[in-house]
Amino acid sequence: MFKPQGIPTTHLHKIDLGLDELEAVRLADVLDLPQLEAAVQMDVSQPTYNRILKSAREKVARAIVEGCALRIQNGDQNEAVRISSERSVGQ
Repeated sequence: MFKPQGIPTTHLHKIDLGLDELEAVRLADVLDLPQLEAAVQMDVSQPTYNRILKSAREKVARAIVEGCALRIQNGDQNEAVRISSERSVGQ
């Protein structure tokens, strides 16, 4: 979970970010992959990848601008990176 400093989590609105959304942001904004290549990495179509990425970016922006907690669902950041690494090795 990522949240504004100094505010208890119980007082914050929480925005849930799925592992697929976290992975889409990582591929696009950390690794700077083109959408088609990122979609292949995630084993989804390019339009599906685009929808996942758009949703993720909106959630991250809302969390920052509105001061919400960003909660990563169904695992953690290291799990998403591990999943992506396994996909890269398997290809």
